[in-house]
Amino acid sequence: MRTTQYYPVIQTHDVTGTSAFYCRHFGFRALFESDWYVHLQQDADPAVNLAILQHDHETIPPEGRGESRGLILNFEVADVDAEDARLRAAGLSVVKSLRDEPFGQRHVIFRDPNGILIDVIRPIPPDAEFTDGYVGDALPT
Repeated sequence: MRTTQYYPVIQTHDVTGTSAFYCRHFGFRALFESDWYVHLQQDADPAVNLAILQHDHETIPPEGRGESRGLILNFEVADVDAEDARLRAAGLSVVKSLRDEPFGQRHVIFRDPNGILIDVIRPIPPDAEFTDGYVGDALPT
């Protein structure tokens, strides 16, 4: 399969509010808007897309309807410390405070209005015990 685009879809009861949240705090803009679906694209990188969908819309099979749960959105950034300060100042709910992880991430986790976790990450060199887990040139430096 050759994928031409890939993006997560958040199912929610509040399409407008969720869309506004990602536009305001994560630099997205709407490419398509309706009362039941919004397709967002990040201004800084058109390859980064996200969709917001009314959780009970008829296009979703009945067994798949419901608000999104168990989802973590990862945003890899150049300066996680600055993003942490900016998002805290904006009042976002912090779930896990900024920290360095031995497996090679400096990150902080926030929560969106639907309870979706948002992990803001900067890769860092991992502790020696984790270096063998990286394949090829994927090892953060």
